[in-house]
Amino acid sequence: MTRLMAMRFKAPTFSTTRASAATLMLALVFLVLPAMVARAEVRIQEVKSDKGITAWLVEDYSVPIIAIKFLFDGGSTQDPQGKEGLANLMTGLFDEGAGDLDSDAFQIKLDKAGAEMGFNEGNDAVGGGMRMLAERQDDAFELLKLAVETPRFDQAPLDRIRAQIVNGIVANARDPETQAARKWAEAIYGTHPYARPDMGTEASLATITADDLRAFHKANFARENIHVAVVGAIDAETLKKRLDQVFGELPDKAELRPVERVEPRLGQAMHIEYPLPQTSLQLVYPGVPREAPDFLAAALMEHILGGGTFSSRLFDEVREKRGLAYSVSSALINQEHSSSLIIGTATRSDRAAETLGVIREVIRKMAEEGPTAAELDAAKKYMLGAYAINNLDSSGAIAGTLVDLQTDKLGIDYMQRRVELINAVTLDDVRAAARKLLSVDPAIMILGPKFGESKG
Repeated sequence: MTRLMAMRFKAPTFSTTRASAATLMLALVFLVLPAMVARAEVRIQEVKSDKGITAWLVEDYSVPIIAIKFLFDGGSTQDPQGKEGLANLMTGLFDEGAGDLDSDAFQIKLDKAGAEMGFNEGNDAVGGGMRMLAERQDDAFELLKLAVETPRFDQAPLDRIRAQIVNGIVANARDPETQAARKWAEAIYGTHPYARPDMGTEASLATITADDLRAFHKANFARENIHVAVVGAIDAETLKKRLDQVFGELPDKAELRPVERVEPRLGQAMHIEYPLPQTSLQLVYPGVPREAPDFLAAALMEHILGGGTFSSRLFDEVREKRGLAYSVSSALINQEHSSSLIIGTATRSDRAAETLGVIREVIRKMAEEGPTAAELDAAKKYMLGAYAINNLDSSGAIAGTLVDLQTDKLGIDYMQRRVELINAVTLDDVRAAARKLLSVDPAIMILGPKFGESKG
């Protein structure tokens, strides 16, 4: 699972700014989707601007749309102690005034430009993106430049966005699953920044000032730690100028705090008793860094174990054969400073102990025997066939995938090499990955009544 998918960065969300422009844009997107999915290859160009900013570009003139995605390394791990939620708060303010435009003026210009812009944060990155009509790119890129380089952080929008986040925190305080997840993060990661709530707390948000936001922006937004991808109706020479226009005046180097690597604390069990009709189960095993030579072997094993929604061993044993849960799944989670394999499900509370036993037996068998040749062959076919559908089905998806490839340091030719790399994985490789990851005592979280009780 890549940085975007694993909440090293959460994909930017976009708010519609003009109904007519958004409707036209959506209509164009749906018209081009089949062609983009059907396209066997994506031709990627590396573009370097005069000021040294590098981007990956896929030219596509099938619709007059340009999509840009970008990431700045850093994220909520860079929040100062006691000011948790700073990065998250900042991302809500980029379209609330920039340069000489206050919030209202900025929104009016964004509306007139017919563009969609959004920012978001994750543990290890702050990112953003914009979709625009090619014919209005002058105005759209100028607004993106202002948002990226000179956000205002005016007090009125700061207070408003902060209040919205606090409302969410207060609501989450009444949600047992959210509270359990926070306790679980602390148990797994201890005092590491990954254990902190990226939304912050009521107390930490109250301490954040406009000066804090400006200092964070200055330290984290720099040319050396940016990853950019662009897809759409724009050529390389034009993009070079746009890169310098949007990012060229940022500082050359970032001032990031060092963050240590942390491994999940395994071999522990946490039972959070709560009168719920269902019991949630989560198991954490070691993961594999994306750059590790056995990553693809581990990914294939995980797909066979629980990643294949309707074809995995866990789905077959837990749901199909016994009807213990509606769904059960696994995922390889790769963050910048940690890796893990997570398995989760929810079941009737009076059958939670049985469900956990079945899951652990499936895992034991996978660790000892590994998958069959037929299972591996099916997993390879799925991973090869589903890639375009999952990652290349729109201009925004392609741009996000290209950013992932950059941050994972997989190389601009990875899409061409990927088939060969997956096909080269042997059954022995996958069995070795299963033994390595699953032959340990996991961390287990149980949320719900005591085993054997039912509150439904």
